[in-house]
Amino acid sequence: MTGERSVFELLSKLETEQRNPASERLSEMDTIEILRVINEEDKKVAYAVEKALPEIAKLVDAIVEAVRSGGRWIYVGAGTSGRLAAIDVAELLSTYDVGPEVVEALVAGGPGAMVRPIEGAEDDEEMAVRELKARRLCEKDVVVGISASGRTPYVVSALRYAKSVGAKTAIITCVENSPATEYADIKVVVKTGPEVITGSTRMKAGTAQKMVLTMLSTAVMVKLGRVYGNLMVALQPVSQKLRERAKRIIMMEAGVSYEEASRILEEAGYDVPAAIVMAVAGVGYREAVELLKQANYIPTRAIELAKKLKGGRG
Repeated sequence: MTGERSVFELLSKLETEQRNPASERLSEMDTIEILRVINEEDKKVAYAVEKALPEIAKLVDAIVEAVRSGGRWIYVGAGTSGRLAAIDVAELLSTYDVGPEVVEALVAGGPGAMVRPIEGAEDDEEMAVRELKARRLCEKDVVVGISASGRTPYVVSALRYAKSVGAKTAIITCVENSPATEYADIKVVVKTGPEVITGSTRMKAGTAQKMVLTMLSTAVMVKLGRVYGNLMVALQPVSQKLRERAKRIIMMEAGVSYEEASRILEEAGYDVPAAIVMAVAGVGYREAVELLKQANYIPTRAIELAKKLKGGRG
């Protein structure tokens, strides 16, 4: 009972658990009024994220450094926070050809928690430690906890363990001075305030977390050379839309026709980075692959290397 009382007292102090004066009459409003209240509260989210940009930048740089050194970045979350992290990771594979060897999301309760709540999962402190041990977490890695309240036991436990093995730690939360911040080297605090529905952090807090995750992973991919200008040159053409997008990228970057872009892409076996290097640098498939190997599979660097080699030959 003492434990339950302490959780009750903690929740009663959290900003995300307070009643929002703007929505106190929500159940009495007509449909358009309800939507206007939600919309007005949502407008505040981007400004709250803006104030956290310096810490988000620190986290981007920490992840880039870790990945370049052979480490990984691992998200840890429960409920809405964990699901948003898992979605972010899933989208990186097709967009930037980055998989679990680089980034992964641990969701309290496992894969089943993506579609339904798993009772007690967010309170299971040992589960988080077991999962990180199973992945042989080490000092090269970065663990990013995601928790609107910053008190989720699963997340706090993961950060505590990560810190004990020397890994870099971070928290993305909507509450200052929460338990998770004690174990976080980098604290991304987005103060979204009380929700329209009291305590429903899938709303403003969830929107803020989604915004932070998207800008975080996008900036990491840019810094790792997975973007050329503002084009996603490392995408995987797993659908017709993505194959056509790959052709457009080749056309724009190399100034070739649709037919030529299609030919090069097919010649490269739909290896988009290789096709881009072939088209832009004017080399064959084997040379493009070799250049990519030398450039750590980053197309932008491979193209630069090809230009240097050509200059040397000249």
